[in-house]
Amino acid sequence: MSGTATSTAPVRAPSLDVHGRYRAGGALSYATIGAYVFLILLLYFVLLHSAAISYPYGIDAVIAATVFLMVRYLSTSYTIDDSYLRAWRLLGGRRVRLAEVRKIEFLRLRDLAPTGFFGSWGWRGRMWSPMIGTFDALYTDPSGILVTVGEVPIFISPRRPQEFARELSRRVRSYTGPLDVDAGRPGGTF
Repeated sequence: MSGTATSTAPVRAPSLDVHGRYRAGGALSYATIGAYVFLILLLYFVLLHSAAISYPYGIDAVIAATVFLMVRYLSTSYTIDDSYLRAWRLLGGRRVRLAEVRKIEFLRLRDLAPTGFFGSWGWRGRMWSPMIGTFDALYTDPSGILVTVGEVPIFISPRRPQEFARELSRRVRSYTGPLDVDAGRPGGTF
């Protein structure tokens, strides 16, 4: 047997809904969900019922805000149809035309921009990168896909990024032909 022979794993066909749309949830972290739950329980059972708290309604407001942020995190999803890529989460999202996509690449958020409170602003997670300028970040995991489209690229983190990139690439190439940077192209490297 030759040392140059390669075996390829069969590529699984994406599952589409009845309207031909490809849907994917955000890549969820059990650590992040656990941190939210721990914080909510801590606020409720320790601080809310503490004799040291003179204004419990403030703790109620913090608990409600934390529950809202957790639900917003859990609601992150992505849809690709015949014309658009949609990134959505509770009370925010973005829709981009497939015909305008110029690049699809796997990146880590830390490689793009400083992270944390001061690295992002706005409801959609508008961020700035010294590499690409302003971009939107609708993500749940710091490893994801950067889709360069229009003036403002979008960083997303679907659950199965390779499968998502293949489907996005297939649909984008039907509009534009081959892309210069295309992490989802057939035979491409991931």
